[in-house]
Amino acid sequence: MQKFSPSVVRSFDSVVRFLKSEDGPTAVEYAVMLALIVIVCLTAIQAIGTNANATFNSIATVLPAGGGS
Repeated sequence: MQKFSPSVVRSFDSVVRFLKSEDGPTAVEYAVMLALIVIVCLTAIQAIGTNANATFNSIATVLPAGGGS
């Protein structure tokens, strides 16, 4: 059997205690929800940006060339 250093055992024990308490699963649930919200927001921002870019490009092609003044 392989022996682990005391610091590894302490770290493992603290992780096990964290996951067994109710704070551990709650924190993991919140982290998963936050990750999903971030993914949805980034997808929405990308879609809106793509649509806005297409709209501005179509407007730019219709406008006459030349600057103001």
